[in-house]
Amino acid sequence: MKEVKEKNFGEDLFGIDTSIENPTDAEKIKIIFAEIAERVKVNYEEERSPVKSLLFDHALGELINAQMAVVKLITYKP
Repeated sequence: MKEVKEKNFGEDLFGIDTSIENPTDAEKIKIIFAEIAERVKVNYEEERSPVKSLLFDHALGELINAQMAVVKLITYKP
């Protein structure tokens, strides 16, 4: 039987396994953003409200946009 690690919310959102060895720079960025997203989700789940739900959705969208921009920047080859 093969053990399969279940991805947490941040890993699933950014499509990265945070436990990989020797990550590339792009993978390191994804890992950092995955960890931030996981912390945001945990905080959101502690006390939900309609306003906090809107802020949560907006924060996740901004995290995704920022991660994509940073990865694009560090992997850009002119």
